[in-house]
Formats: sequence, structure tokens, C-alpha cells
Amino acid sequence: MNFVIISSVGAICMAILAMFIRMKAAKKPASAKKIILPPIFMSTGALMFIDPFFRVTPLEIVEALLVGMLFSILLIKTSKFEIRDNQIYLKRSKAFIFILIGLLIIRITGKLILSSTIHLGQLSGMFWILAFGMIVPWRVAMYRNFLKMQRELQ
Repeated sequence: MNFVIISSVGAICMAILAMFIRMKAAKKPASAKKIILPPIFMSTGALMFIDPFFRVTPLEIVEALLVGMLFSILLIKTSKFEIRDNQIYLKRSKAFIFILIGLLIIRITGKLILSSTIHLGQLSGMFWILAFGMIVPWRVAMYRNFLKMQRELQ
């Protein structure tokens, strides 16, 4: 139970950090590199599955991916670009912060409920898959929208 609390506090800190990064990012022009790199960096976390402690079943993989992809829809809907000063910027969205907080609450609640029935390692693996399943479709959609805005600029 201590690990669940510690990891939940960590998730809250990460969410706060993500909000600040998002607000700061809206002040600078967007770039393909800034959109593509986060999922690439996060993909290194898949190395945890080398350790049998973190292994998940095929059904758990599918479940976590589907939930992550479902959550990504909210992020996709709130991530829009605009052209300012002949450059592409990420539009600020007040809904994004509330969606991020909502997703965090759902995630922590799910972790608290599932931690009593699913092995800690499997649960950690499932939540990594959920997060990866959320960030990849979101960033792919952002990248496609970014390219569309780039074509409009030219």
C-alpha cells in the first residue's frame, strides 16, 4: 500500500509538471521535434518488461492500451494549433488542465482499487502501457495537425 501512495504522489507531481510545461510550451513556437520526442523518450520505459516482475498478460496489454487510447481522445480534442506571427503555436486550452486533473483522479482511483487484486509489478506495467497508449495517439494527432498547419503557412 505504501508503494501505491508513493507512486500516486509521484503521479500528482508529474501532472503538475506537465501543466507547467504545457503552459510554457504555448509561449514558444511548436516544432515537429517537440511533438515527436516525448513518446520516443517514454518508449525506453518498455525495458521494464525485461524483468518478469513487470510482465503482463496479453489481455491486460489490450485492456491497458484501449483505456489509454480512449483517454487520448480527450487530449487530442484539447490540443489545437494556431498561426501567430507567421509561426505555429499550441493554443492554450483551459479544458486541458481540467482534463489532465480528471485523468489523474481516474488513474489514482483505478490504481487504489486494482492494487488489492493485481500484482504490483503487473499493475505498474499496465499503467505504463496505459500512459504509452495515451501519449502515442495524442502525439500522432498533434503531429498530423502540425503538418497541416505547416502546409497552410507555405
